[in-house]
Amino acid sequence: MRPANSVYSSLGTTIFTVMSALAAEHGAINLGQGFPDDEGPDDVRAAAAKAIMDGPNQYPPMMGTPALRQSVAAVNKRFYALDVDWQQQVMVTSGATEALTDCLMALLNPGDEAIILEPAYDCYRPIIEAAGAKVVAVPLDPPHWSLPHEKLEAAFSDRTKLIVLNTPMNPIGKVFTRAELETLAALIERHDAYAVCDEVYEHLVFSGHKHVPLMTLPGMAERCLRIGSAGKTFSLTGWKVGYVTGPAHLMEVVAKTHQFVTFTTAPALQAAVAYGLGKNDDYFASLASSLEAKRDRLAKGLKEAGFDVLPADGTYFISADFRPLLKNKKGFNGTDEEFCREITVKAKVAAIPLSAFYSSSDAPRHLARFCFCKQDAILNEASARLKAYAKGQTT
Repeated sequence: MRPANSVYSSLGTTIFTVMSALAAEHGAINLGQGFPDDEGPDDVRAAAAKAIMDGPNQYPPMMGTPALRQSVAAVNKRFYALDVDWQQQVMVTSGATEALTDCLMALLNPGDEAIILEPAYDCYRPIIEAAGAKVVAVPLDPPHWSLPHEKLEAAFSDRTKLIVLNTPMNPIGKVFTRAELETLAALIERHDAYAVCDEVYEHLVFSGHKHVPLMTLPGMAERCLRIGSAGKTFSLTGWKVGYVTGPAHLMEVVAKTHQFVTFTTAPALQAAVAYGLGKNDDYFASLASSLEAKRDRLAKGLKEAGFDVLPADGTYFISADFRPLLKNKKGFNGTDEEFCREITVKAKVAAIPLSAFYSSSDAPRHLARFCFCKQDAILNEASARLKAYAKGQTT
């Protein structure tokens, strides 16, 4: 029989599925998958329930409901001083992954090159390659994950169509500085390229850091597509409501892609997200501060277990070097994947090997990613289990 699509048929089972299955098999606490274990704000969920009962429940406009598009434009102005025309520059999608697909498919042609920064969220590469474009990966190095100016400059060429920028960055929790963004903006402008900006963790920023959309820098508003996520902003990941903001000339093409991917998104959820985006500043500040406290709680537990914890200034995730923990545990000399499997089975705590977010064989093999957007009691228990494992008290 004729082969299926070569990009997708060559993909294996994702590490997230593998580790989650292993966690379930061994009764482990799953700190691998990135979703909160609460149900999101009561008032936002109540707004969705009311909208379902009141209707309408038929197809909403393809671009999204006016109320949500207006709310997205308003928060762009409120938080970042961006003047956005909601009718021409905002579109609602069924989650941020759909938004990424729409943007990348709209911009890329076969033979184009697209730059990604690694470690990278795992959907970027297959979407780019399925569009017939070539991925050019630029690795960031631990522990501080600074933008490698020389490597990045070398990655740009006359074939570069775009760069995918994820800030705050999954899986490492990096928040790019204004200086780093200015370097990137200069390269984008010099090479007449675009940026697809995955900013789903925009409100989850800690330690006094500030999220700066690339779109706010001089010359970037016409070159950036900015993606947000209600799932991350309201801890409602199962709702799959995302949105794209960009210049009208690009949004016109992105919308044409969207109409043949999902076409539209549940109207009641759109109504609830529109309500949620209007919540006062205290909500957004408390969301960040609550997660920062959880980050600190898990970081303390990991350090006490013997890990060397890396900086994490945003997102749901924190990375840790497990080599110091193993100094007193003879007999283990494996990779990060083998370590994550071991702690899932023996410590009953699941994590994700960071090398899974790289495409090259020289990825770091000594780091594990843990998710901290869990209840405090769960984080405490995971820390206790890892401490017991480090002391050799588990089998």
